[in-house]
Amino acid sequence: MNALVRASRCDPGLIEAARGGDADALVSLISAAQPDVRRYAARNCRAADIDDAVQETLLLLYRRVGTLRAVTSFSAWLFAMARRACLRLLRRSDGIADAPAGDTEARLAHVRPEDLRIDLSRAIQSLPDHYREVILLRDIEELSIDEIADVLGLTRESVKARIHRARIMIREYLIRD
Repeated sequence: MNALVRASRCDPGLIEAARGGDADALVSLISAAQPDVRRYAARNCRAADIDDAVQETLLLLYRRVGTLRAVTSFSAWLFAMARRACLRLLRRSDGIADAPAGDTEARLAHVRPEDLRIDLSRAIQSLPDHYREVILLRDIEELSIDEIADVLGLTRESVKARIHRARIMIREYLIRD
């Protein structure tokens, strides 16, 4: 069972109370979420960044739980914060500042097309299989979202989410290099 499924089992009443400002509920929610955030960070962050990613994520949970729009979106919201913490720590360790998108585009504009093709190919190959598959179907085979959903037996929303995540991962790979 993955961490996302476990975290989605947090008591909705507890999440709602924490969202409403109940300090005891917030402490309980942080305690309940911490093991799942740690497992997520252990799988998605560098070993040296796990503790920092967990700490950043739980601090953001503490500060921003009141901004959560729907209790049902808690686990996705929590793991999105953990993913961003892992990426921030990775960029920081690689000496890459959180630069605006324009800076990245300007940097990539000076790369020779042949080198960019090689880097892009490596970035796609570095993707997990389920992300690589949707990117190849969409951007190489030029299938529509509906066609990809039919081929893979997924919903439109799942296909769109995978394409979006894959493109983010490709971008991060290109920025790192």
